[in-house]
Amino acid sequence: MKTKTTTTTKQRLIGRVPNAQKLRLGVLLGCLLLPAALLGLAKSNPHHQLAILSLQFSILPTRLSTVEERNISKQPGANLSLSLPMKAIQEQTDSVANQTILSLPLKGTKESSTDSVANLTSPSLPPKGSQEHSDSVAIDTQVVNSSTPFQEQPLALKLKENNITFDETNASLSQAIYGKQAPSRTSEQVYQVSGNSTVPESKLICDRSEPRSDTCSMLGDVRVLGKSSTILLASPSPWENSTLEIRPYARKWETPVMETIKKISLKPAPDAELAPACSVNRSVPAVVFSTGGFLGNVFHDFTDVLVPLFATSHRYRGEVQFLATDFNAGWIDRYRHILKRLSRYRIINMDADDQVRCFPEARVGLESHKVFGIDPSRTPNGYSMLDFKQMLRDAYSLNKASTKKIVKQSKKKPRLLMILRKGSRSLTNAKAVIRMARAAGYKVVAAAPEDMRDLSRFARIVNSCDVMVGVHGAGLANMVFLPTNASVVQIIPWGGLKWACRHDFGEPAPEMGLNYVEYEIKEEESSLIEEYPRDHAVFTDPESIQKQGWNMLWSIFLNKQKVRLDVGRFREVLLEIYQTLKQ
Repeated sequence: MKTKTTTTTKQRLIGRVPNAQKLRLGVLLGCLLLPAALLGLAKSNPHHQLAILSLQFSILPTRLSTVEERNISKQPGANLSLSLPMKAIQEQTDSVANQTILSLPLKGTKESSTDSVANLTSPSLPPKGSQEHSDSVAIDTQVVNSSTPFQEQPLALKLKENNITFDETNASLSQAIYGKQAPSRTSEQVYQVSGNSTVPESKLICDRSEPRSDTCSMLGDVRVLGKSSTILLASPSPWENSTLEIRPYARKWETPVMETIKKISLKPAPDAELAPACSVNRSVPAVVFSTGGFLGNVFHDFTDVLVPLFATSHRYRGEVQFLATDFNAGWIDRYRHILKRLSRYRIINMDADDQVRCFPEARVGLESHKVFGIDPSRTPNGYSMLDFKQMLRDAYSLNKASTKKIVKQSKKKPRLLMILRKGSRSLTNAKAVIRMARAAGYKVVAAAPEDMRDLSRFARIVNSCDVMVGVHGAGLANMVFLPTNASVVQIIPWGGLKWACRHDFGEPAPEMGLNYVEYEIKEEESSLIEEYPRDHAVFTDPESIQKQGWNMLWSIFLNKQKVRLDVGRFREVLLEIYQTLKQ
């Protein structure tokens, strides 16, 4: 009332003076009243920034709440959480268990700009001379910060040209590739940014303790700025700026390929009102991942993205929005049936998206438990690779759920699919093997690389078969389309590769409800017999070749080698399987 009375009195006085004096007096009164108004407004709203014309006045609270420390962790020294005030929301049931929570400021964290990486439509080559480990052959050993330089090798080129894989090798292969034994798990930190202990919390939780992938979970007012590769978590209370960065691809130990994956910056937005306004609002969670890296090789398509994407998003039952960086339109089109089954929404190309997309929750990076598999104990509802296969059957309308025994007197024959390679590790006497299989009682379907281009059609072909046979390589990953109780026969090349080959496909097979059979070739069945004498280390001590480094292992055992099966010996394997199918 006092302010109003004073203003009225001044207006009366102004009415009694000339116009020029009125103008000067009005300006003077405005200058006197403006600071008082600003101070009054700031006092009533201490946590917000005030912006008037081009002037900004900020009042920043600096006191942080203290949260009681709990002496629980998944792994000693692995988890560290940072607690800061953030916007209060109702917390959902996906909190991270067994965390040590501390109340600390995020000081010294460098805020960096997002990397500008060109879109990848196929695996790209690492920088020449860089330290690298090629997974173009299926070895998935998880090595972090190895001090031994990797030998130069065009891993992505080998991947593309040879269409092969290798995952997690034994000690000798690890020694050949890395120069030392790989650790099974890193001891990195888990960061948590959360609210105080008296109200429900918004959260930014980043778990860097997993050996295969880094993941971050954001709960609250999440705003995705696609083109700038930035995700903001708005909060009513500003604090010292801090940025966390993550490359959303499930192959974190592969430094050369990870350097090609675009970094996503996760930042707090000090004031929701000053943050970029939402142009698109969604009430469903977002999942952010990369379609770069080794994608285009079917083994990596499933191991690095599709299986982890299922493990991450299946809990939402389609009510989730996918956002892809390093956008690969061809890859997304190839697997569109799977992606549409996992999400009811159009997948967003983050690299070209100029919208501000807002979500109540976002997951950045994919949960990758192991090679070509899912650990049911680490999923919300205990789902497994059998659930993944059921999703594939639904996506591609695959009618054959399981392989059934055939009555012995029936004229019906079990179907056998031969995965044929071209170039390295190709089967040089494929025609003779096919004739033998037919004579043994099978109906044989032969599939060359060009037959696999139409995935929908090829998935139905695979699903119609009872047995799949192939030399170790990425094509065997199509076993995900086989019906339950079908058999997979992996032909292992010469060179002491049994453990690694078994790890890629032999161990995942039973988790898919498949029978696994391996056939390890002898010296006489390898084309190397034509290039090296019998007393050469290639035959007498393959492990010594592996110890000479990756280039030597690759060149001799994987790139040069072709297979000529002993038809009579291999026939015994097929007959044994046949007897289990036809009784």
